[in-house]
Amino acid sequence: MSDGPRVAIVGAGAIVQVAHLPALARMRDVRVVGICDSDVSKAHAVASRFQIPAVYDDIEELLIQARPDAVAICTPNHLHEVHVLAALSGGAHVLCERPLALSAAGVERLRAAAQRADRALMVGMNHRFRTDVQAVRQFLKSGDLGGVLGVRAGWYIFRATGQAVGWRQRQAQAGGGAMLDLGLSLIDLSLWLTSCPTPTVVSGVLRQRLPDVEEAGCVLIACKEGLSIFVDVARRYVGDHERFWLDVMCARGSASIHPLRVFRELHGAPVNVTPTGAAGREDPFSTSYRSEWAHFLAIARGAVPRPDLADQVILHRTLEAVYDSAGRGRDVTL
Repeated sequence: MSDGPRVAIVGAGAIVQVAHLPALARMRDVRVVGICDSDVSKAHAVASRFQIPAVYDDIEELLIQARPDAVAICTPNHLHEVHVLAALSGGAHVLCERPLALSAAGVERLRAAAQRADRALMVGMNHRFRTDVQAVRQFLKSGDLGGVLGVRAGWYIFRATGQAVGWRQRQAQAGGGAMLDLGLSLIDLSLWLTSCPTPTVVSGVLRQRLPDVEEAGCVLIACKEGLSIFVDVARRYVGDHERFWLDVMCARGSASIHPLRVFRELHGAPVNVTPTGAAGREDPFSTSYRSEWAHFLAIARGAVPRPDLADQVILHRTLEAVYDSAGRGRDVTL
């Protein structure tokens, strides 16, 4: 029998089935020892499909009986904080789907809990692990493109009207709409790629869809370091395909993802310096989750330093300012 890490999954929804479990299935020596969901019939169906030996309807029971080394929290947003606390208390390292909590204060509580438990806690910002994003990060870190002037990003998806209302459409369970669902990861990616600048002024506009959460929104973030970040999101975009983009403008060049494009000013003219083969054959979605898991398990075994989550506190304070700004109809200073 393999001596690799014992992994358990809390939640049996779509992201588990299309991302996490397929990624884990391709990782050598990793054993998925149990899955937990309040919908036991769904958990049994997922367990049968991915050959998971044990099914639970209670996280405490899973932690005691399955004895996982690491746990992935993939439940609705409002349950993340309590489930992460339970997993840390049970002695497991934790990978939590975004958002880590529904508030900056919640992130700070989890940050302190991970330190007390002496366990790794990582939030699943899978876009950081895309091959095209990694290529852009290397260009920015090298300084070849010059100082960063700004980031412009967007994510448009389509969800039909009349679709069954799930937890993502309920404020109490989701914590927010399109800006939290889509915008959070783009703001995180923008801050991370640009070496975590300090947001100072936030101006947000949200389009509310009654009765609960916003269906679209945009935000302009001004940072202390002089750069600006603009993010535009929508969950009711009617078009021929989903749109996802991020452009970084620099003093001597630019870089974009989806598709990957990098330009640098040379001898007074823009030159395409996009690395060939950087995107790889596999789709960015699949590679990002497998790389995310590889990184998390390296953290769990001590091969990579644990994240201190200070960036997530800043991220959530910024997101809170977006909603505050939209509600007040004016800029908010952090």
